[in-house]
Amino acid sequence: MNLRIDSLDAEGRGVARNAEGKVVFVEGALPGEEVDFQVLRKKSSFEIGRLTRVLGGSSSRQTPRCPHFGVCGGCSLQHTDARTQMAAKQRWLEENLARIGKVQPDTMLPIIYGEDWHYRRRARLGARYVPKKGGAMVGFREKRSSYITDMRECHVLPPQVSALILPLRALVEALSVRARLPQIEVAVGDNATVLVIRHLDPLTDEDRSLLRSFAETHPAHLWLQPGGPDTARPFHRPQSELYYELPEFGLRLAFRPTDFTQVNHGVNRVLVSRAVRLLDPRPGERVADLFCGLGNFSLPLASRGADVIGFEGSRELVERARQNAAQNGLAVQFEVMNLFEPQLAPYAPIDKLLIDPPREGAVEIARALPGTWPRRIVYVSCDPATLARDAGVLVHTKGFRLAAAGVVNMFPHTAHVESIALFER
Repeated sequence: MNLRIDSLDAEGRGVARNAEGKVVFVEGALPGEEVDFQVLRKKSSFEIGRLTRVLGGSSSRQTPRCPHFGVCGGCSLQHTDARTQMAAKQRWLEENLARIGKVQPDTMLPIIYGEDWHYRRRARLGARYVPKKGGAMVGFREKRSSYITDMRECHVLPPQVSALILPLRALVEALSVRARLPQIEVAVGDNATVLVIRHLDPLTDEDRSLLRSFAETHPAHLWLQPGGPDTARPFHRPQSELYYELPEFGLRLAFRPTDFTQVNHGVNRVLVSRAVRLLDPRPGERVADLFCGLGNFSLPLASRGADVIGFEGSRELVERARQNAAQNGLAVQFEVMNLFEPQLAPYAPIDKLLIDPPREGAVEIARALPGTWPRRIVYVSCDPATLARDAGVLVHTKGFRLAAAGVVNMFPHTAHVESIALFER
């Protein structure tokens, strides 16, 4: 069967309509292409297919850089150029705002770009011992599968981490707990790389010797995690402090490898800079940072002289934020709060608000805001659908206007859309 592709969907699939008017999603197809495809699933209102041949070309198609593209679930858009990727992401943001929130920004902000390759400073690599496939596998999972991709390299991971994939496979295969080692978490700071080895069974002395030898011969510190994230501890080297810097603000933020930090440190620097400019904190103003984490936005805001208070649900992250404030010589208040049941009234009034929620969004916060404060909100989002829902509440029931919105290319070559929005009374 053949079709002409009109657009890309939020998973990076080509979208078209067949002769009966039914929507068809074609994996691997690009806008402007006429393609042959094989039907994989049929539903009453849509079909899903896989590209088999391109009949008419698109100028945006390019050869994927990674040999594992198409099998690995880590990337979905390496087969098209950056211009097409970003046009699709901007369209997804605008369509979600219009369709879900019934709002339109007064201004579309310029897209925030960073490096296209080697940007991924955080990753969770699956590990599995598969004798039938020749031994241990370490890498991202295959598309829509629990299987681990047979990876030998990765072009979105930093080069020093990509170079560790094959040595890690050999290491896992040599361990006695190889069948009980489900994942290896990667965290890269400006000063070091940490690998957190999750193991479900106790390690033997021989295992520990192999792990120590690995850490001494490769550019990585090893941590061990026998249980949940709070059980992760340094193994070799014992001092494994990680940090990243925000040079524009003269800040250095320490973090544990299991803490949440932005995946793309280069884009994060630009994002923080834009958020501070949009919020425009002034000396004497009271500014709240919700879902503040370890202080990624709070500390830059405080460096401009505002009276900043950060709220976060994780007690451990609040403690880390307090330590980061002290180490950077800033007086910032941090408090533990369940932000899905927010109690902001005791801290009122708040002049300006920064919100950086998880994918669930911040609709409870939007609904809880009074009619008198804040004057301005900067909302950093990792899901355009929940941003659009919350924007609808802020605009249609809370008296704000959506002054600006824009895409942040935090995850090049994926369909993930990060964005930033400015709301004003």
